[in-house]
Amino acid sequence: MRGRGNARSSRALAVSWRPGTWLPRLDMGRLSRPRSSTSHRNLPHLFLFFLFVGPFTCLASYSRATELLYSLNEGLPAGVLIGSLAEDLRLVPRAAGRQDQLSQLPERPVAERNPPLSFSLASRGLSGQYVTLDNRSGELHTSAQEIDREALCLEGGGGAWGGSISISSSPSSDSCLLLLDVLVLPQEYFRFVKVKIAIRDINDNAPQFPVSQISVWVPENAPINTRLAIEHPAMDPDIGTNGVQTYRLLDYHRMFTLDVEENENGERTPYLIVMGLLDRETQDQYVSIIIAEDGGSPPLLGSATLTIGITDINDNCPLFTDSQINVTVFGNATVGTPVAAVQAVDRDLGTNAQITYAYSQKVPQASKDLFHLDETTGVIKLFSKIGGSVLQTHKLTILANGPGCIPAVTTALVTIIKVIFRPPEIVPRYIANEVDGVVYLRELEPINTPIAFFTIRDPEGKYKVNCYLDGEGPFRLSPYKPYNNEYLLETTKPMDYELQQFYEIAVVAWNSEGFHVKKIIKVQLLDDNDNAPIFLQPLLELTIEENNAPHAFLTKLYATDADSEERGQVSYFLGPDAPSYFSLDSVTGILTVSTQLDREEKEKYRYTVRAVDSGKPPRESVATVVLTVLDKNDNSPRFINKDFSFFVPENFPGYGEIGVISVTDADAGRNGWVALSVVNQSDIFVIDTGKGMLRAKVSLDREQQSSYTLWVEAVDGGEPALSSTAKITILLLDINDNPPLVLFPQSNMSYLLVLPSTLPGSPVTEVYAVDKDTGMNAVIAYSIIGRRGPRPESFRIDPKTGNITLEEALLQTDYGLHRLLVKVSDHGYPEPLHSTVMVNLFVNDTVSNESYIESLLRKEPEINIEEKEPQISIEPTHRKVEAVSCVPTLVALSVISLGSITLVTGMGIYICLRRGKKHHREDENLEVQIPLKGKIDLHMRERKPMAISNI
Repeated sequence: MRGRGNARSSRALAVSWRPGTWLPRLDMGRLSRPRSSTSHRNLPHLFLFFLFVGPFTCLASYSRATELLYSLNEGLPAGVLIGSLAEDLRLVPRAAGRQDQLSQLPERPVAERNPPLSFSLASRGLSGQYVTLDNRSGELHTSAQEIDREALCLEGGGGAWGGSISISSSPSSDSCLLLLDVLVLPQEYFRFVKVKIAIRDINDNAPQFPVSQISVWVPENAPINTRLAIEHPAMDPDIGTNGVQTYRLLDYHRMFTLDVEENENGERTPYLIVMGLLDRETQDQYVSIIIAEDGGSPPLLGSATLTIGITDINDNCPLFTDSQINVTVFGNATVGTPVAAVQAVDRDLGTNAQITYAYSQKVPQASKDLFHLDETTGVIKLFSKIGGSVLQTHKLTILANGPGCIPAVTTALVTIIKVIFRPPEIVPRYIANEVDGVVYLRELEPINTPIAFFTIRDPEGKYKVNCYLDGEGPFRLSPYKPYNNEYLLETTKPMDYELQQFYEIAVVAWNSEGFHVKKIIKVQLLDDNDNAPIFLQPLLELTIEENNAPHAFLTKLYATDADSEERGQVSYFLGPDAPSYFSLDSVTGILTVSTQLDREEKEKYRYTVRAVDSGKPPRESVATVVLTVLDKNDNSPRFINKDFSFFVPENFPGYGEIGVISVTDADAGRNGWVALSVVNQSDIFVIDTGKGMLRAKVSLDREQQSSYTLWVEAVDGGEPALSSTAKITILLLDINDNPPLVLFPQSNMSYLLVLPSTLPGSPVTEVYAVDKDTGMNAVIAYSIIGRRGPRPESFRIDPKTGNITLEEALLQTDYGLHRLLVKVSDHGYPEPLHSTVMVNLFVNDTVSNESYIESLLRKEPEINIEEKEPQISIEPTHRKVEAVSCVPTLVALSVISLGSITLVTGMGIYICLRRGKKHHREDENLEVQIPLKGKIDLHMRERKPMAISNI
C-alpha cells in the first residue's frame, strides 16, 4: 500500500511564480481562461522555445515558471507519495483539509478536463532511479531505488537545474535537494515547474574512527588538567544531531577524563585531560576504549582502542646500593688485580639513566695512582705495584654522576696487607714467538714443540722452591736436566685451531713457607689451511620442469670450511663433465641453467661441482649434481600415419577387428597416457583405448554405404590435455550377397499385346534388372529357361541386354498367350545368385476379352525347364555411379581389377563344373518369382496389353 497520509505529513509545499513572489489570483484566473486564436497559434512556438532554451527562459519571463518544494526522509520504500503536482499547482481541487487562501479560483478535476492534463519530465536523465511521476495524476512517488542522502549529497553533490533531475547540496548547509524539471500540458494549462525535494537525514550511519588503534603520548610530569587533542576523531556521514555528539572512555583509570570541543564549522574534537599525577616508573602505559556516540534515537556507537603512553623525563638520580664497602688486598698482588666494584642505579630510561663514576676531589693523588676506577663499569683495579712505603689504608670516595643530578656518593675502604717474606721468582725465557705476553703457535706444530724455559728461584736463598703447571691444554712443564730449578714448557699432542684457538695457563711456584707466585702464559694458535671445504650434501638431487625459462634458478650450493680468513673463503666451480649451458656463480654458489631443457631430448643430467678454498695450497671437495627434468605436457599424441586405410569385406561381423591405430606420445607418466576415441560415426565404430584396435559395432553392408571416413582423436592425460586427430578410411569389399533385382516387368501377371504383323527381328519387350553388388558380382546375364504357348520358341532374349525380339514371322497358329520364364543371374563368387520373372506375350490383333487373358495368367503354367545356361556378360547392368574420393576409388579399382581377373577365370571353371548339377536342381525346385525391394514405377499397368508392331 502507498502511504499517502505519511507522505503528506513528511513534506512541506511552497508555490511561487517568481523568486520571492506569490502568484496573484488574477494571474491564475488568466491562466485558466481560453486563449484567442492568435494565442493558440503561438503556443506550439512557445512550447518549443521552453524546451530548447531551458534554463534561460527564467531570464525572459517568470510568468509561467513555478517552484514546488517537498521534503521527505531518506531510506523510504518504493511507492511512498511525495506530492501531487496537480493539487499543489491548484489545477484540481485539493483534498479535504488542503484548501488555502490562494485557492479561490474555480477548478475542475483532472479527469473532467478536456483535453486531460499531462505531466512529464523535461528530459529523462536519472529520474527513474529515485522518483516516479504519474503522467495523468501528476503524483510523485518514491521509486524502487532507495534514496540515500549521504550517497547523493556527500559523494555526488553540487548539481544544478540543468536536467530533468539533479542533486544539489551546499557545503555550508545541511540541505540536500533532488531537483526536477516538469512540464504540464496541454497548451492552455502549460506550466514549466521546478520541483525541489529536500532529503531529510535519518540516523542510519554509526560513527566510525579512521583507525582502530589510537596512540597518545603524555609526559610523566604533565600537570593536572593538561589537555591533549586526540587525533583521528570519529566520522559520521549523518548530519545535525545524527552526527557525532560526544565521546567517552570505557575505563578512565582514575587518571584521565575526556572533553569535546566544537569549532565554528561544527566539527567536534575529543580532548584527553590529565586528572592525576603520572609516574612512568610506576606505570608506563594505560589502555582503554574510546567510544564515539551520535545524537540519534536510539544513538549509534563507534569505538577504537586508545593507548596512552607515558614518556620519561629525568626525574630520578643515581643511587648507590651501599654507602660504604670494605676490601683488603695483599701487598704482593699483581698489577691489574680487581680490588672492588661499586654500582649505582637510575630508574629512568635511555640517556636519562646514563651513569659515570669518578673519584671525589678528596681522594689523594697517590691513591688514584695506585687504584684505577673504570668510569663506566665502576670496577677498581690495582694500577701499579704495591711498594713498601705505600699507606696501609686508602679511603676512596666515589661519585655516581647522572645528567642534571647531584652525584651519589659511596666510600670504598681499601686495606693493604703487607707480606713479610719475599715470594719466589719466575723468570721466563721464550723459545716460541711471543709478543706482549702472548705466545703464538701454528696449529700444525709437531708434538713436543718447545715453548719457553722457566727459571724458578728463591730471592732469600733460604727456601726450597717447587713449581707446577696450572690450567688445561696440550702442554707439559717438566724439569730440564741436568740443571736445577730449570723447567721446559712444551706441547704434548697435536693442536687444532678449529677446536680451540686460545689457551691460558699458569706456571705456579711456591716455597716451603707456603708463599705462591703465578705466571700467566697466554697461547694463541695460528690457523693453517688444514681443512678442505665440505658440502652439506655430497649428492644434490634436483628437479626442474622442462621448457624452463632461460637462466632458471636450480639451487644454491653451500660448502663450509672450518679454516679462518682467506683459508676459509670458498669458491664454487663446475666440474669438467658439466654441460656448457649450466652456470655456477663462484661467489654465491647459485647454480642456473641458461637454456630451455627438453625432457624428451634428455631426462637426467649428472655432473660434478667443486668447492675450492683460498688457502695456499688450496684445498677442494667435490659434490655430484643429479638433475632430473620433469615432464610437462608439451607433446601432443602423434599417429604413426596421418591417414589410415583399411579394406574390409562387407557383412563383416559386429565387433570384428578392422585394424590397429598406432599412436605415440613423447611425454611421460600421465602426460603420455593416450586415450583414443572416434569423433564421428561413433554409433557405428568403436576403438579400444589400450590396443588401438578399431572395430565396427554392427555388420557393414556395402550396398548401403561403400566407404566410411572417420576421424579418430587421441587425447593425452596431461593438464591441460593435448590432442591430435587422424583420418581413417574404411573401404568395404563387395561380396555376392544380393541377387539381381528385376525392375521390369513389374509382375508375373503383366502381359503385352504382340501384333501378328510384327516383323522378325523386331524388339518386343525387355527384361531389366539391377544388382546392388559390384564387379563380377553385379554382372548380369539373361536367359529363357522355360517356355509355354503355341510357338514360344519364336522369341529369344539377348543375354547381355535382356531385350526380347521376335525370331520368326508369326503364323495364324501362333495366336494366343506365350509365356517365357526368364532367369536373371549374376556371376558372383563363390556362388552366383539369380532371380526369375515370367514374361507374358499375347499374340493377337486386339484384346477383346481381358478376363479371358487374366484367367489364363492365373493358371499354373506347365513349363519345361531348358538346360541352356546364359552367356556371361562382361558389363554390369546397373547404371549407378557413386562419387567417392579419388584416392580410395583408385585403390579400390586397382584391387577390384586384380580380383576380377582372378574371379572370372575361377568362375568360368566353377560354372562349367556345376552346370549339370544346377540344371538338375532347377528342374526339382522351379520357382517363378520377382524379388522386388521397394516401390518401382515404370509406368506399366498390370494386365494391360501393349501392342507391339513395327508397321
